[in-house]
Amino acid sequence: MAEKRLKKVLFVITKGNFGGAQRYVFDLATNLPPEFEPVVVLGEGRGLKEKLDEASIRTISVPDLGRDMNFVKEFKSSLNLLKVVWQEKPDILHLNSPKAGGFGGVAGRLCGVKKIIFTAHGWAFNESRPFYQKILIKFFALCIILLSHKTIAVSEKTKRDVSSWPFMEKKIAVIRNGVSEIDFETRKETREFLYRNAPKGATWIGTLSELHHIKGLSYAIRAMRSVVQNHNAIFLILGAGEERKKLEDLIKSEGLEGRVILKGFVKDAPIYLKAFDIFILTSLSEAFPLALLEAGLAELAVVATTVGGIPELINHDETGVLVESKNIIEIYKSINELIENKKKREQLGHNLSERIKKEFSLKQMIEKTVSLYEAKT
Repeated sequence: MAEKRLKKVLFVITKGNFGGAQRYVFDLATNLPPEFEPVVVLGEGRGLKEKLDEASIRTISVPDLGRDMNFVKEFKSSLNLLKVVWQEKPDILHLNSPKAGGFGGVAGRLCGVKKIIFTAHGWAFNESRPFYQKILIKFFALCIILLSHKTIAVSEKTKRDVSSWPFMEKKIAVIRNGVSEIDFETRKETREFLYRNAPKGATWIGTLSELHHIKGLSYAIRAMRSVVQNHNAIFLILGAGEERKKLEDLIKSEGLEGRVILKGFVKDAPIYLKAFDIFILTSLSEAFPLALLEAGLAELAVVATTVGGIPELINHDETGVLVESKNIIEIYKSINELIENKKKREQLGHNLSERIKKEFSLKQMIEKTVSLYEAKT
């Protein structure tokens, strides 16, 4: 009897670093049922390929595929992506990020791929941009959705942002991000690794975040100026990115050296979350951040902004604390209250952990996504 052919899933993502969208691709690629063969196409950046190599998942690099716009590189990357799709002949083409969605959608249609899935990890038109840019981005997003057979929205808010557009009625499915159990390092080991010279008795505030303006880290840093005036506290930011120099300058100008630490890229960063007492996410735009799910599993009290799908996970004063984006005073007051109220910190962390385990497991995310793969187009 001939061996049954595996269904090939070709994942495509623009950046090869290890942010939230890359973690999503990694989790899917490494947890698909055995009847599927995952292959990941990725562009510039570090982190994702290393982890996929460790998991024995085949990868294909498209070096010219990157976030920054460059006509020559865009032309090369689109041709290279078309070549990859043609050669790989996937049963399912799963696209992530706008550029991969646009180029990949065209390539998939030209190559006759029978199932093209696009995951919307948020919409760039929700960012602070000139009006004409938002119009162009919306048009581009519409094209991506129409090129795909189905679009996964990672939150209800992500779906609502486009549900009034033409032809959207049967195009969008909501599948929220999920997370699996994490083998956390102990608090003592973690703190020794992250910041050996931390002030004795300090409250540890932390975040996992790409150093990008959309993450709103400058507002968190400014809020920390007031926090450290009243409390023995430190703020650790785990992650790398293009805003590092700007944030370093801000830390210096606010007199926060030694109190706000840019740790940089940390491999397997979520396992160190137990180091923190409070987790903050001050983003200006989000879809449904994995970092909050990871922080919840660590039973951390969370302060997060009311953007995107965050309020679908965080109920104010029940599973965390919600603040308006860019509101430095609100961020400071919320952190201040949690520093002073250990009982509330512990209760919020417990409540969030319980909710995530019940409603946001990686298992349910995988099952719903595979059902979409197998559904008739």
